[in-house]
Amino acid sequence: MSDRNNLLYNQLYIDTGDGPVVILLHGLFGKLAMWKPAVEALRKNFRVIVPRLPIFELPADRTNIGHLSGLLHEFIEFHNLRDVNLVGHAIGGQVALSYAHDHPRNVGRIVLSGSNGLFESSDFHAATSSEVSDYNYVDEQVRAAFYHSDEAPDALVDEIYAAVQNVTKRQSISSLIQSSRQNSVEMFLNKLDHRVMLLWGLEDKITPPEVALHFHDFLQNSEVRFIEKCGHLPMIEEPETFTKHLISFLD
Repeated sequence: MSDRNNLLYNQLYIDTGDGPVVILLHGLFGKLAMWKPAVEALRKNFRVIVPRLPIFELPADRTNIGHLSGLLHEFIEFHNLRDVNLVGHAIGGQVALSYAHDHPRNVGRIVLSGSNGLFESSDFHAATSSEVSDYNYVDEQVRAAFYHSDEAPDALVDEIYAAVQNVTKRQSISSLIQSSRQNSVEMFLNKLDHRVMLLWGLEDKITPPEVALHFHDFLQNSEVRFIEKCGHLPMIEEPETFTKHLISFLD
């Protein structure tokens, strides 16, 4: 596996394996490492690409779903990729849907996990300066994403706490969440005819299971798979089960 430099927006990304292309898209606080078990399993039969979305590097007026979808398109065009399969978590899921809507002929299958675009519960965009300055508040918000809250990595809490202390990054978070809510995917979901798997943690508090069912109602060709005793981050909490469903669907 190798990290290569993306010439388009100067971000590191993963590109490994051979076969049909699978692009894994992280959410707001996601990172390349969260996909490691999935990458290791998929690379045996697929070319797996994990770009790092430059959420905190963009100016505030470009920190939105439309611009991130446009960057994904530039990335795909630059590397001459065709018939890509998109796997998106949280904000990454909404970006995947936006791309599929704009470029339907270049997308094979889609997997959404805890996807934004219809409804999500996040307090970070509305948190006051005193709240985000309180480590315990941030710790509580991060651990709420996990079914077993004590399994939330301390390093993840520390990283997110450091991010929200930065005023510029906090503005980026607010801009992106606002964009996500203002650009609901509901209006075009029924126009997508791609096969879609909604792979959800049954105990997800950020985007509850009902959200997956709403996606299912709007999409023409979708299926729902729930992972029990799992919250908002199934690729981290239940990597073996998550990867098993992923491979069976993409195969």
